[in-house]
Amino acid sequence: MSQPEQQISTGIDTLDDIMHGGLTADRLYLIEGYPGTGKTTLAIQFLLDGAAKGERGLYVSLSETRDELEGVAVSHGWSLEGIDIHELVDQEKLTQEQSQYTMFEPSEIELGVTIDGVLEKVQAIQPKRVVFDSLSEMRLLAQSPLRYRRQILALKQFFVGRGCTTLMLDDKSGGDMAADLNDQQLQSIAHGVIRLEQLLNHYGAERRYLRVIKHRGRDFVGGTHDVLLKRGGMQVYPRKTIESPQWLSTGNLISSGNPELDSLIGGGLMEGTSTLLLGPAGVGKSSTATQFAIAAAERGERAVFFEFEESQHAFLQRSRGLGFEIDQYIESGLIELHQFSAGETTPAGFASQVRQAIKPDAQGRKATIVTIDSLNGFLNSMPHEQFLLIQLNDILQMLGRHGIVSFLITAQHGMLGTAMKTPLDASYMADNVLLFRYFESNGAIRQAISMVKKRTGRHERTIREFLLTDRGLSIGSPLADFHGVLSGTPSYQGNREDLIKRGGKDA
Repeated sequence: MSQPEQQISTGIDTLDDIMHGGLTADRLYLIEGYPGTGKTTLAIQFLLDGAAKGERGLYVSLSETRDELEGVAVSHGWSLEGIDIHELVDQEKLTQEQSQYTMFEPSEIELGVTIDGVLEKVQAIQPKRVVFDSLSEMRLLAQSPLRYRRQILALKQFFVGRGCTTLMLDDKSGGDMAADLNDQQLQSIAHGVIRLEQLLNHYGAERRYLRVIKHRGRDFVGGTHDVLLKRGGMQVYPRKTIESPQWLSTGNLISSGNPELDSLIGGGLMEGTSTLLLGPAGVGKSSTATQFAIAAAERGERAVFFEFEESQHAFLQRSRGLGFEIDQYIESGLIELHQFSAGETTPAGFASQVRQAIKPDAQGRKATIVTIDSLNGFLNSMPHEQFLLIQLNDILQMLGRHGIVSFLITAQHGMLGTAMKTPLDASYMADNVLLFRYFESNGAIRQAISMVKKRTGRHERTIREFLLTDRGLSIGSPLADFHGVLSGTPSYQGNREDLIKRGGKDA
């Protein structure tokens, strides 16, 4: 019975997850992508991971100097100590000899001599991880596709026989058909292929992607995964949640902390469910979600807000105006706020932040409430993206598997009457739908709330008046004598005793 192949880390945990464990040890991998996509950064992280584990690493540079590589490392806050760097040509020696030929002129520097120097270096230091940068210079030195392929095959056999896991970087220089054919031949030789891509949007920062094209004998998550290059290295965000179900529902209901609101929604919201809060702007959707967050914090549970529209200052001012002691819960970490800027967020990057935020904190406190405010802002912050609702559904499914109650706040266009429109239909994704409305009565604008959908358990089918006060939320009796409240054009029949008294002015 053959032994299972050993796997080693790429240096990026989420990329290891995408490749279901990382790279296969003692194999050759191709990392391809145009300049600026992050190949060098990925390669250095790979070597640094090995150095941290006591594995000798070698960076063979045919395109960048030692100073340039060290500059890349410094920009990320890294040190290349413990990593051997082998340059194709000693620049100091060239200067001393006053050589006039270019660094990679095939007529002056033979491919065989170049490769021999690399092999001697490998034999001398016996590295476990090797980076070969880059293959475009190898093509120039080889001069013919046949010689190039033979040399790559020879390198592959040499490295594998030495117990080396090798990354070969290719900047895809040359866009002609012959170069494309060479790329395909090289992909067939490599044990695995990772492609890095870059796209410039009309608004916002450029977008970078990663694709695992091939991983021989191993399963992996296909498709494009978002990549972010920032100080500290490359971050890879899988396009979907990579995990198995870990949670079984106990049937617990999550209370809002408001008895009248709990009564309306059937005693509370089932853990692991999602709720769509739907209504016009300013009607109280965000305040209702905050009510649930405050109740969770009072129980010692964490609540997380992902804000795409409201600033932190506005959130705090609104919460204080409702009498919520929001500051103490933010200081204690029981309530977290995450702000997002338009054009600077990717779907997979957002999903990754959600996954990170719901992990238990240092005190072991788990998150039970997550609010996305608002769904309109989520869509507008990524105007060039497609299938955002499908990706959002994956996030909701992930939250549900962790037993977290999630809120999606959606503002409808318009304020009153039948002219109101919903910008998108997300009700099919949500387990529950709370509908908010303005309505007119006795010369005043009032607010109404009703639960129109609940997949799990009972709920009231009444329409109640809803009021925001300096003591929190106030929920009135069912509006039994009004018809057409949800349409925004109610007609009155009977008395007004079911309306909330407002300072004695409203009958």
